[in-house]
Amino acid sequence: MIRYLWLLCGIVSVGLGIAGVFLPVLPTTPFMLLAAWCFARSSPRLHRWIVEHPTFGPPVRHWQAHGAISPRAKTMAVTAMSAVFALSLILALRWEILLVQGLALLGAGTFILTRPEPPSGP
Repeated sequence: MIRYLWLLCGIVSVGLGIAGVFLPVLPTTPFMLLAAWCFARSSPRLHRWIVEHPTFGPPVRHWQAHGAISPRAKTMAVTAMSAVFALSLILALRWEILLVQGLALLGAGTFILTRPEPPSGP
């Protein structure tokens, strides 16, 4: 039963990750990382598929092997977080909401920016 829950979680994560390709506010890579983690616990075939996928595979492999995030992904993530916070400012949300959102985004941004970059080469 647990295996099927991991499988379902992985499938939903892949769906959200694919949606993130088309929706700029929805990140793709974290959902693919979650999917790989879930598939590692439920389906070796689907885990292999995501790790070897030409588009989704490299960030997953870099994260699994080195805890690394590419400079491009870091830039995109921080830019998206900044845009979301700017939108919150434009919408004049209450200061309490801005404070919580700002602290959460600052923490997430710090985490992302302090991850190593993937090694160069094949």
